[in-house]
Amino acid sequence: MPEILISENIIGEEMDKLRARFDCVFEPLLWKEPDRLRAMIPNFRALIARNQTQITRDIIEAGTQLEVIARAGVGMDNVDLEAASRAGIVVSWTPEQNTNSVAELTIGLLICLARMIPDADAHTKAGGWDRWKYMGVELLGKTLGIVGLGRIGSLTAAKARALGMEIVAYDPYVSGDSLRAMEVRARMTSLEEVLAISDFVSLHVPENDETRDMFGAEQFALMKPTAYFLNAARGGVVREDALLRVLQQKQIAGAALEVRKQEPAPLSEFNQLTNVILVPHIGAQTHEAQRRVVTTVCRDVEAILQGGEAKYFANFSKPKGRL
Repeated sequence: MPEILISENIIGEEMDKLRARFDCVFEPLLWKEPDRLRAMIPNFRALIARNQTQITRDIIEAGTQLEVIARAGVGMDNVDLEAASRAGIVVSWTPEQNTNSVAELTIGLLICLARMIPDADAHTKAGGWDRWKYMGVELLGKTLGIVGLGRIGSLTAAKARALGMEIVAYDPYVSGDSLRAMEVRARMTSLEEVLAISDFVSLHVPENDETRDMFGAEQFALMKPTAYFLNAARGGVVREDALLRVLQQKQIAGAALEVRKQEPAPLSEFNQLTNVILVPHIGAQTHEAQRRVVTTVCRDVEAILQGGEAKYFANFSKPKGRL
């Protein structure tokens, strides 16, 4: 009987070891076929996925043999955690394994926005040499507003500090006298003040009922016309129609989007704007981060299937049986 179903392209040395020890079915495109996934899932004790597989209540309820759902990543917006917990299924994840890679990408996007690097590259490759067209700004002395001072937000803030930026932050779950805020010398304040005074606003919150559509016309209207907006969190947190409007009307200077509401993102008016940087959700796409993520997921799945406990779990460390 097969034991582990892998519904996305999750590969690596540790995955090879797991597949040698257990009866695994590797279906890297199964995430595109939710009906087939639901039909297959009753036969498996474990499901391993990234962010593209929508692990809904229907799929969880169909997984009558499931003991563990392993999410190779940090976000839980594609997993019905409540349904999994109600079914007694462990949901394991990798909450910190890709933190550095996402923070480094955010800093890269900051620099690209400040110096218009992608557009300057395209201009030069097309035969241009208009240096004055690409008069940028320095990050030194600028204010970076962090929305969500969690693992990635705080590490991004620390790296920005090294570039000489001032840090202001909004996070309703982090106080100004917390160790996390003090370590990066972040001044905690309201969302409204963060948006009003920041030269760059970087979003680092999960997508959930509290944050969905958190950024819309009202929030963008508070930003300075010289400010830049970055989203390396989740696409559903931003009203893309509102962002497109303020960019077209030059109410803010530019934006960098690492994630989108719909992924893969369809061609749209965003693709025509020279003050927007678009990348295909590559925050965790480094060799180092993926090695850490796959290793963590595989070790937790193996532990559960052998009667042990997961080290990184979002609900509980061992299966509890259906409630």
